[in-house]
This record gives sequence, structure tokens and C-alpha cells, in this order.
Amino acid sequence: MRRLAFVLLAMGAFVLAVFGLQCRAGETVSSKPVGVVELFTSQGCSSCPKADAAFARLADRRDIVAISYHVDYWNYLGWQDTLSARENTERQYGYSKSFGASNVFTPQVVLNGVRTAKTGGLSHVMTDLDALARGGQAVSVPVSARLTPETMTIAIGAGSGKANVVVAYFKRSTTVAIESGENTGRTLHYRNAVTKLETVGGMGRQGDDLETAGLRGLQTRL
Repeated sequence: MRRLAFVLLAMGAFVLAVFGLQCRAGETVSSKPVGVVELFTSQGCSSCPKADAAFARLADRRDIVAISYHVDYWNYLGWQDTLSARENTERQYGYSKSFGASNVFTPQVVLNGVRTAKTGGLSHVMTDLDALARGGQAVSVPVSARLTPETMTIAIGAGSGKANVVVAYFKRSTTVAIESGENTGRTLHYRNAVTKLETVGGMGRQGDDLETAGLRGLQTRL
């Protein structure tokens, strides 16, 4: 069974680079999307379905990396989110701390790991990402990867500072019939829901190559 993943190069919360291309063994692929959109959501949140639907349209774009995290702190309302994980909640709290906020909420959209965006219809996302690029907060480090049956070799281009290489595994599409809680009776559709984040290495100087083992059957997509 092939797995779906994005590969992120992150310095703290700031996403320096990301790629996710369909890749077969023996191929070298590279990608430089205009930005990363992270949605924090919950099946038990009555305010989330509108944002989930807008996010699904972003997930179809090939110039944006869009990944969603289902949090677990609304599960007490009567419905256990089938995609939720404590690790997703902890990631959101990490963003909250880095932004100087004292609370978390859903839906929340984070752009390039550096700022929160308004949710609504998310029609402003491209404008916001362009503004981040002009301000030097775009995904700026070139990254490419070569996949073999046993390993993925990640080539990291020119950059500065230290960063972690993180693989984000996700489910491309999930449909859930909600049987209790705030969204009782609704059938909701979710895109690119993260199931696992795995730090597979680090980058400490320009031009590093990182070889990761244990990625047999990995499929990446943008």
C-alpha cells in the first residue's frame, strides 16, 4: 500500500521549504510551492464545516501545500473525532505559544508556520501568501528528493541556520457520517488529514543531503 506524505523543512514553526510530488523509484523530483496552509479543525466543531469545504478547494491546487490537523479537545462534546490526535492539539498549542496567544480555537488557519489567517471562505489566502513572500517569509529553500525501493534521499539547497526535516503523512480524502455532537446528522468530507508527523533528520549547513531509511512504498504528492 502506498502512503501519502509531504516533506517539510522547518526551523521551529517557520516552514522553510516543502515538497510533495508523485515519485517512483529511481526518479528525482523537486518542488517549490508558493506556500503552506495548515488547518486546525474538528468533526465536533459546528463552525468548522465551512472552513473544511474551503480548505478542500485549496487542497486541489498544485501550487499550495495544504494539510489539516484534527484536534481532540472538542471530543467531550459528544462526538469522538475519528481523525483527531493529541499530537495535533499539541502542535496547535505550539503555534499559539509562538504567536504569543493564550488560547486555541477551531477552525484556525496557519500560513507558512508564521501567522494566523482569517478562515471564512479563505479567498484571501493567495493574497496573504504573496504578502508573506514580499516580507521574506515564503518557503525559500530549494529541496528535491530521489526515491529508491529502500530509501529517500533528500537534497537541501542553499539556506542558513539549522532546521528539521519532517515527513507529514496524511489521508488524501475521508468522508465521515457524524452521529452525535454539534454536527449530528451531517456527512462531512475532509482532505489531507495528517495521521503522523515524523522528524527524519536535520539540516545544519548549505547543500546537505539527507538519506532516510524505512520509507518503502512512500508516495508523495503536491
